[in-house]
Amino acid sequence: MSDHHEHSYHASHPDAHHHGHGGPVGPAAPAPAASDAALYTCPMHPQIRQSTPGNCPICGMSLEPLMPTLEDGPDPELVSFQRRFWWTLPLTIIVTTLAMAGHYIHGLSATSRTWVELVLTVPIVFWAAWPFFVRWADSIRRLSPNMWTLIGTGVGAAFFYSLAATIFPGWFPAGFESHGRVGVYYEAAAVIVSLTLLGQILEMRARSQTSAAIKSLLGLAPKTARRIRDDGGEEDVTLTHIHVGDMLRVRPGEKVPVDGVVTDGRSSVDESMLTGEPVPVEKGPGSRLIGATINAGGSLVMRAEKVGAQTVLSQIVQMVAQAQRSRAPMQRMADVVSFWFVLAVLAIAVFTVIVWGLFGPEPSWTYAILNSVAVLIIACPCALGLATPMSIMVATGRGATSGILFRDAEAIEALRTIDTLIVDKTGTLTVGRPAFHSVVAAAGGGFAEEEVLRLTASLDQGSEHPLAESFVAEARRRGLRLSTPEEFESGTGIGVRGRVDGKRIALGNTTLMQELGVDVETLRAVAEERRSKGASVVFVAVDGRAAGLVAAADPVKDSTPEAIKQLHSAGIRIVMATGDGLTTAQAVAKQLGIDEVHGEVRPQDKVDLVASLQAQGRRVAMAGDGINDAPALARANVGIAMGTGTDVAMNSGHLTLVKGDLRGIARARQLSQATVANMKQNLVFALVYNALGVPIAAGILYPAFGVLLSPMFAALAMSLSSVSVVFNALRLRKA
Repeated sequence: MSDHHEHSYHASHPDAHHHGHGGPVGPAAPAPAASDAALYTCPMHPQIRQSTPGNCPICGMSLEPLMPTLEDGPDPELVSFQRRFWWTLPLTIIVTTLAMAGHYIHGLSATSRTWVELVLTVPIVFWAAWPFFVRWADSIRRLSPNMWTLIGTGVGAAFFYSLAATIFPGWFPAGFESHGRVGVYYEAAAVIVSLTLLGQILEMRARSQTSAAIKSLLGLAPKTARRIRDDGGEEDVTLTHIHVGDMLRVRPGEKVPVDGVVTDGRSSVDESMLTGEPVPVEKGPGSRLIGATINAGGSLVMRAEKVGAQTVLSQIVQMVAQAQRSRAPMQRMADVVSFWFVLAVLAIAVFTVIVWGLFGPEPSWTYAILNSVAVLIIACPCALGLATPMSIMVATGRGATSGILFRDAEAIEALRTIDTLIVDKTGTLTVGRPAFHSVVAAAGGGFAEEEVLRLTASLDQGSEHPLAESFVAEARRRGLRLSTPEEFESGTGIGVRGRVDGKRIALGNTTLMQELGVDVETLRAVAEERRSKGASVVFVAVDGRAAGLVAAADPVKDSTPEAIKQLHSAGIRIVMATGDGLTTAQAVAKQLGIDEVHGEVRPQDKVDLVASLQAQGRRVAMAGDGINDAPALARANVGIAMGTGTDVAMNSGHLTLVKGDLRGIARARQLSQATVANMKQNLVFALVYNALGVPIAAGILYPAFGVLLSPMFAALAMSLSSVSVVFNALRLRKA
């Protein structure tokens, strides 16, 4: 949340701020709707969405469910490809054996061998490879050349050339003959189909692992909850029958069923599965509980507050699924390269046929057909298309298991370039739950200290801001009689005004007092003394005159010093921009070693600060957890929502840290660096592979070394290139 004390004290209404835990309203990214579970998308082109399974109209790859579920059975296409592969593999082996060593078989003439190969290859090409030709036809019809354009053309060329040579051998000149027959290449077509099927099977199996993070999150939710009935009895019900307001019992060792608040009992709860924080958190009456976490100790009674798609777990799953299906900026380049690359390969294949046919050694046209088919097969751009989507899918899943939620692929790419981090103070560097510090009555103000506190707490009853809560709690602890505010008006970032017991009350910072013409000069010295100790000060005015001040201290999070050290080690400059008084801000900054401090800033001032740093050429991240931080979060290169408790703003900012721990920024940046490096490795491999493979397949090494690349080895290399890219991306699971 923004710091709303001294200069920007702000007691907000419940719908504007929730216990200091509301996430920022940064650049909004709508969460996938519930119906998205029934949608299908392409891993390489996530902009493709349709309600039925099928193939991507751009790349021809089979579509996958947008949102995996625990009930998902085996991938139908994987099952189909496995069946096609295993049924035709024996045929491929026989055809290849006949082609390579058939002339050693006595009693089998060259012509008979050719017909046997044809009969055995027909089911391979027209059944096993049928999905390839369907996608080939789609790519031609849609004028969208892709990997299937090359594979379909290559397999078709090898088979139909061989078919013509078998049925009409007299059409071919003598130069086409080899081993007593016109050369046929059924084995090339068969092996290409089998190896392509094998490559697709391995690739689909590996790709299925990218959804493991979502499925593991889905698996965290318990199936039932123990509901306490109005008559005091208890019953086990499924989660779908839990409603907001239901009272639930969570016994030792059980999972918390939904998000809510503890009403009775004390225990420690293991939240590591959602936050990545291994230390159990102590819970008691009033503590927030996150669904799917584990009650490690005593029995708890809780009130359900968020159920179904509103729970933290559900929102995390939605956010991870959305991020996994987003496009990295790097992918746009790969898409453009892939399109023109396929056209270039088709041209190279035609050029290869002409050059080998006219100028190659005898049988020149045989070499022409083989080498052009090898060019078509080895140049499949599948590895290039998979290079970035696989890395993004694995990285977002890995981040989710550590409490780091990226909004999209662009955020992953951008975070690694950040060199400056602007941080709010309250709720970001500090715990965000200020404790009452002191109350001071103004000399000659006409009010005792307890009356100043009573009036302050009375007006603040309508607020859920942490500072306000600390004042109300202290007044009640002292047994003061609080009045109901007759009026209440919030001035965002500077304070609140209202009427209590017929008196006009104003609570806020120096700016608010100046606007109202209230002289607080007699309180400045004591205010500075409180701020120098890190306390936040709120001036109190009654009927236009200074009545006193109240102060609260917000302790620094235990994790903050280590987080600052990690960020400094990463070369990041840290800037504090807080609405708190400059003296208070400097006291905290000195304690933590923060590089630059800006105190008494309004929300617009934070936006101006971000813009100013960007104008200096800096790449700026903004970390905050309040509505007042929203403009700056939107303006920053990367907006980071510091989510705490269960009110995590899952759809705000570019990045959400579930635990609200600054150390997560350092971890997220490391993951960003590893992911981009992984994407670059994949892209370089795919491009270098094709840059070397195509000329070799075309026969560039033949004049000097007599080396040619068989279409069968080209098919093997093509399949292994795609699989290697996917497995390289899977290494990010250990990042």
